[in-house]
Amino acid sequence: MIVEKFGADTLRLYEMFLGPVEQAKPWDTNGIDGSHRFLKKFWNLAQSIISQSNPDKESTPSPAEMKALHKLIKKVTEDIESFSYNTAIPAFMIATNELSQLKCQQRAILEPMVILIAPFAPHIAEELWEELGHTTSVCDAHWPEFNEKYLVEDTVKMMVAFNGKTRFSIDFPADADNATIEAAARGHELTPKYLEDKSIIKVIIVPKRMINIVMK
Repeated sequence: MIVEKFGADTLRLYEMFLGPVEQAKPWDTNGIDGSHRFLKKFWNLAQSIISQSNPDKESTPSPAEMKALHKLIKKVTEDIESFSYNTAIPAFMIATNELSQLKCQQRAILEPMVILIAPFAPHIAEELWEELGHTTSVCDAHWPEFNEKYLVEDTVKMMVAFNGKTRFSIDFPADADNATIEAAARGHELTPKYLEDKSIIKVIIVPKRMINIVMK
């Protein structure tokens, strides 16, 4: 009944999503709609890329698209190796949402994703692999490898506190030095508001996390 209504891939994905494979889980079909909706969203993203992209004039994926892909490769690879299928599936959902919002049209992004989803939804993966122009099974494709350089954050958000009370945040380049960070905090347009006619005694910087301006 479930396979007839939702398809075998939905059932397979949902069973993996229920929880760790080594634990007993109560069977409940109430959440199967969520798995079905995700597969439809992934399918729609794939169809959009296949129909609108031009393999002869493929542009370079954006840094945001590469970051979404390589986060997914890293997470899914690690989760499969540890049999944590239930945590790999949310990673697919996040990546699909991110790439949909980015209006991704890159086959270079889609092809690795189709390979990654094959263990979870093999029928959909085979269909998409064929639509991408391949004549062999997706199961024979080389498993994608993540590149750490795409996961490096370009910027970091640091909270600014006054005597330990957080007031606002500032975005900095990830490689900003302490002198630059302190100068930006002291010179921020909101800083005078929270100084309250007090003097700055010192500025404490917790790398990549917080700036605490100590006043007296």
